[in-house]
Amino acid sequence: MSWTQRLADLGITLPAVATPVAAYVPAVRTGDLVYTSGQLPIVDGTLSITGKVSETAEGIVSPDDAYAGARQCALNALAAVDALVGLDSIVRVVKVVGFVASAPGFTGQPKVINGASEVLGEIFGDAGVHARSAVGVAELPLGAPVEVELIVEVA
Repeated sequence: MSWTQRLADLGITLPAVATPVAAYVPAVRTGDLVYTSGQLPIVDGTLSITGKVSETAEGIVSPDDAYAGARQCALNALAAVDALVGLDSIVRVVKVVGFVASAPGFTGQPKVINGASEVLGEIFGDAGVHARSAVGVAELPLGAPVEVELIVEVA
């Protein structure tokens, strides 16, 4: 089964490639690897959620909402790969790097970035098992709570 068919079976539609917010391209291929630029939780051209992530503070992003944002980031990254080389050329997901804009004391970055990792596992199965970093940061572009980049191997 192709990855495109797998997406359809899961009821997932890849978004349009997010327009870069600065001087870079969404994805670059070198050899058999594609590196995506960091992707934000952009939906229909708009940042879908803003703020820092915390489990305790009111008025900021919950870990569950950030998890959903990380999922969207991963889909945006796949859209960038698809536009560059085609989704069905993916052999495996090699690495996920996730950044979480964290309020002081928040240490749940790995659970937030599971939003990206788990959707990649749903789509690619064993080919979606990857190395990963989940890093807490003070700020992200445009006030986003999460940012995800991918490295994928392609045929």
